[in-house]
Amino acid sequence: MAANRTADEIEHDIEQARVSLAVAVDQLAERTSPKRIAKQTKQNLVAKARTPAGMAVLGGAAVITALLVVRRIRRSR
Repeated sequence: MAANRTADEIEHDIEQARVSLAVAVDQLAERTSPKRIAKQTKQNLVAKARTPAGMAVLGGAAVITALLVVRRIRRSR
């Protein structure tokens, strides 16, 4: 069957394959873009921080940090 194909048909198939490959490469480049990944990660973290559980974790971390700062200040005197 491949022997019955004309040069134009083969060239057309090659061009379609190139276009398809170019689209796939562009999609991969977009998915692995460091800027896009950083932006998405930031959005996810902000969304989690706005939940009640996220606020509790951030509040707890703030309290612990404040206690450690106070402790260090008292020890340095």
